[in-house]
Amino acid sequence: MEKRKLVIIGSGPAAHTAAIYAARANLEPLLFEGFTTGPSGGQLMTTTDVENYPGFPKGIMGPELMDLFRQQSERFGTQILTEDVLSVDLSKRPFLVKGSSASVQTEALIIATGATAKRLDIEGAGEDGFWQKGVSACAVCDGAAPIFKNRPLFVIGGGDSAVEEAVFLTKYGSRVYIVHRREELRASKIMADRAKHHPKIQILWNSVIEKVLGDKIVQKVLIKNLVKNQVEETEAGGVFFAIGHQPNTQFLNGQLDTSATGYIRVHMGSMRTSIEGVFAAGDVQDPTYRQAVTAAGTGCMAALDAERWLGEMGIA
Repeated sequence: MEKRKLVIIGSGPAAHTAAIYAARANLEPLLFEGFTTGPSGGQLMTTTDVENYPGFPKGIMGPELMDLFRQQSERFGTQILTEDVLSVDLSKRPFLVKGSSASVQTEALIIATGATAKRLDIEGAGEDGFWQKGVSACAVCDGAAPIFKNRPLFVIGGGDSAVEEAVFLTKYGSRVYIVHRREELRASKIMADRAKHHPKIQILWNSVIEKVLGDKIVQKVLIKNLVKNQVEETEAGGVFFAIGHQPNTQFLNGQLDTSATGYIRVHMGSMRTSIEGVFAAGDVQDPTYRQAVTAAGTGCMAALDAERWLGEMGIA
């Protein structure tokens, strides 16, 4: 069985940044980028214009940015396997990483599998409709786009993240509507009060968006009031899902310490996890920021931590 110093699982900014640093440190990393578990490149592959990644003053398309990441990690010697990781055995070292066709032993492991934004099955809101054409799952990433400026914007959700996204969008939209299927927000009191008293936010209680309409971009939504059983068509410039994220940690089978919502816990000031030799980077350990640039930063940290740890163990 093949044995490596370092295996990286993931294909987004965190994974490839870790690979760049590890390869330059002569750790000869092997990177599993996945195949059926989602698009190689992570969430940026479904993002059109990325305007907030440093170094690209005119912006760059998400897939193009990820292709550059991939090229750079390969340039320094990263070996990339386009297959899924089915399971890992972290009970002893070397760790065992079982892929769909290859199994590899590794002394150190970096997990950078990201998190997937939860979305609802709304007509017109998917990839075959207006996804990334006015429908998004990240207000901070996309809210400043010109198509949302001075337009009515709709946020789906009722928790703290929904309120945070709504408040953020008030900088850009003419008015922001929180669409919530219940008659009370799940958000904390301080956040709920912030939404209720904000002059540019209106909460649509007991309501759901049934359909997203438009031509090339979002122009209207159909909103159903669940109490009155009435459907109303209204002008819209954008729809934002804010119903949480699901960290991609299922393949770990509970072997690492995670938060109640499934995010991998790391030690303060490092990317070390609850098991020595295992590191985490990117959105899989970050429920707060979830940005490409922060993911890349933690990828760098994870690689440096792994390099130091391997050196301490007399392996690097």
